[in-house]
This record gives sequence, structure tokens and C-alpha cells, in this order.
Amino acid sequence: MISSKLLKLKLVALIAVFCMSGYSTFANPAEGEPQEKKGFNAKEVILGHVKDAHDWHLLDIAGTPVTIPLPVIIYSKERGLSTFSSSQFHHGHASYNGYRLVNEHYLEEKHLDPAKFVAGKVIAVDGEDNPTGEEIYDWSITKNLTSMLIGAILLVWIMTSVAKAYRVRGSKQAPKGMQSLLEPVIIFMRDEVAKPNIPGAYERYTPFILTIFFFILINNLLGLLPGGANVTGNLAVTAALALISFLATMFSSNKHFWAHTLNPPVPGWVKPILVPVEIIGIFTKPISLMIRLFANILAGHIIILSIISLVFIFGSLQPIAGFGFAPITIVFNIVMMMLELLVAFIQAFIFANLTAVFIGQAMEGGHDDHHEAKHH
Repeated sequence: MISSKLLKLKLVALIAVFCMSGYSTFANPAEGEPQEKKGFNAKEVILGHVKDAHDWHLLDIAGTPVTIPLPVIIYSKERGLSTFSSSQFHHGHASYNGYRLVNEHYLEEKHLDPAKFVAGKVIAVDGEDNPTGEEIYDWSITKNLTSMLIGAILLVWIMTSVAKAYRVRGSKQAPKGMQSLLEPVIIFMRDEVAKPNIPGAYERYTPFILTIFFFILINNLLGLLPGGANVTGNLAVTAALALISFLATMFSSNKHFWAHTLNPPVPGWVKPILVPVEIIGIFTKPISLMIRLFANILAGHIIILSIISLVFIFGSLQPIAGFGFAPITIVFNIVMMMLELLVAFIQAFIFANLTAVFIGQAMEGGHDDHHEAKHH
């Protein structure tokens, strides 16, 4: 037991060291320009990880970024559809086919307003590399989208493997492998989440609740891997998930729900106050889902990256201090990684559980009606 725990601690420590090795204190050199050493910029490193990107940055080797180029798909009303690899941008130091990837260096060089030209976005440029203001539509396969596709493929593969095991082995034989790992989770989500919150229709909604739970969980766990994408820490992703939950709730609603919302059983003089509150509450529920998942995952990533950055901050002041602080950083990161692993499961469960609660409320007309029906 002790050796197993030591092995796990060593593995986490190795991952933490690998994470730290993935960041460099050198600027990305432009083509034909000498490589200049640059002080460590913690803000650039942290934002570079948590933001979406047109390539997948893995690590830097001697100041040279090692990335996986991704497809860039741009549509312009004037030039039509353009597709090419993000490697053509040379990490934001070159334009290609009349398009450029905005970065901090380009903003400083052209004296552009960062509020208007956002770093990491693709813009149209002229022959002198100046913005043209042309309206374009960016449909590129970005880092977050690629990670989501990987997560979706893993989800389908895992669920189909478990379903195949049930078909082959049947329900009377003891589960094995992936089936034995996921069966308690699936049963728990069905009996403790879907069944009590959506009585009478839980069998129909259990696959939907399970899909939400495992999709969020898989992407949370992928985001903890070295070089992983910050998918569920992206507001656009959590907004899309909250929208799906909202639509499922609205399509599940019945006349009792709307009667309770638009004509609540309260005195007439209270209705003008309560009805707007009830209507606002319909929209605040998915918004709370969106912000809760986004804030918890993003905060965890920022804390971990901030602790890692301390090594390079101390190292830029004194190399010996950087090496001396490294063991402390590893210990802190082990604790934070364990906490983030717990948060990954908790946030997936909370999102799926609250979605089931909202669907159940929409189908039953609220908890009060449901409890009253059970009492009678």
C-alpha cells in the first residue's frame, strides 16, 4: 500500500516537472531575426494556456516553440473560403494569403488598440501587413475544438465499449474491465440523480444526464494533462453546455410549470412583483451553470500555472533561488492537482445534477406542486 502511494506521488511530481518544462523564458523569434532572451512573463504564460489558440502549443525547446498546427478556415465575402495550416502564420510572426494572427508583438509594432484587435484572433491585412478592416468569419479548428472532438470520441468509444460488454456478457455475469469501472457511476447517476429528480420519466432522460456528466468529466480530466486544453474553463464552451441544458428544460416543461411561473398562487398584488422574478429565474439557472463550471475550472488552472511560474520568477532573479524553490512548487502542485482532480468530478456531477433538477421542476411545475401531489 505504501509503495503504491509513493508511486502515485512520484508520478504526479513527474507530471508537475513536465508541466514546468513546457514553458520557456524566451520570446518566439521571427523569421530572419536573431533570437533575443526575454524575461519571464507570467501573465503571458498563464493567458497563453487558458486562452484558445489556432495551434496546439506543447513546449519550448531552446526558445523554439513545439506546436501542433491546426487547420485555419476563413470565409470572406470578397475572397470566399480560404483553408490552410496555422503553421503558415509562423507563430504570429508572418501573414499568409492576406490574413494574419494578431499577437502582442504585432499590436506594438503597428500601434493598434488591444481592445479592437484582440490577441489570438485572425484579421485581414493588406500587402504592407496593415489591417484592412475587412469582415471575415473564422471557422478554424482551434485548440479547444480539437480537444472537444477528442473528448467526444473518447466518450463514444467508452460508452459503446460498455454497451457492447453488456450485450456480450449480459446482466447476470460479473462486469469486467471498463464495464466494472463505469457501472457503479452509471447506476449512481441513474438512481441518485435522474430517478429522484425526474420521477416517472427518468429512464428517458438518464442517457442525456449521463452524456452531460461524462462529457464534462472527460474534458475536465483532459485539461489536467500536461499541454492539455482549457476547454471547460472557456466561457463559450460552458455557455453552449448551459444552453443545451436550458433547451432540454424548456422542451420538457408543461402547462403546470408555465401556470406556476406566469400565474403563481399568491395574492393578486404580489403577482406583478413575483412574475418578473419567476421569469428572470428561468434564465438565471442556466447562467449560474455556465459561470460555476467556467469559474471553478479556470481558477484551478490559473492557480496551478501561477505556482509553476514562481520557479521562473525566482529563477530570473537568481538561478539558485529558482532551483531551490522547485521542490516547494512540486509539493504545492501535487496538492493542487489532487484538488483539481476532485473538482473535475464535483463540477461534472453538479452540472448534471442541477440539469436533472431543472428538468424535473419544469415537468412537475416546481417542487411545491410535486410535494403536494405526493402528499395527496
